[in-house]
This record gives sequence, C-alpha cells and structure tokens, in this order.
Amino acid sequence: MTLAAILVLVFLLNLPFGYWRAGLKKLSPAWFVAIHAPVPFVLLLRWAFALPFRWATLPLFVAAYFAGQAAGARLSARGQQVAKQ
Repeated sequence: MTLAAILVLVFLLNLPFGYWRAGLKKLSPAWFVAIHAPVPFVLLLRWAFALPFRWATLPLFVAAYFAGQAAGARLSARGQQVAKQ
C-alpha cells in the first residue's frame, strides 16, 4: 500500500473522532480521549503496512491527522445546523 493510501486512511480514521470532539467541552477528559484515541490506530496502520518511521513523512501524517479531526468537526457543525432548520 502506498504512503498516499495510508494517509487517506489516517484522515478517514480521524473523521468520527473529530465529529465526536466537536460536541465536547474543550479540555474535558472526553475531549482528550477524542484527540488521542486514534493515535494507537495510526501506529498500528504504520506497523501493519511495514511503513518505517521517517522524519520526512511525519509532517504528512500530522497533517492528515489534524485534517481528519477538523473535517469531522465541520461535519458535526453542519449536521447541527441542518437539525436546527
């Protein structure tokens, strides 16, 4: 599997966690869980596809991680707007 495909998986993995995080009180225990719970899954993905650690790929993984969190939060906000109408 290519690096790009794994980055897409990281993005998709973080969507539900970002969605969940958006409805939580900032800095609450559940908020921290929503942010940090996907980390072991990302590490397992890297291990499962034998992707070694490289400093050059770290910014790509961080970007995919936070982009998934942000997109999930936007989906949550959009869902709340639709529910209010």
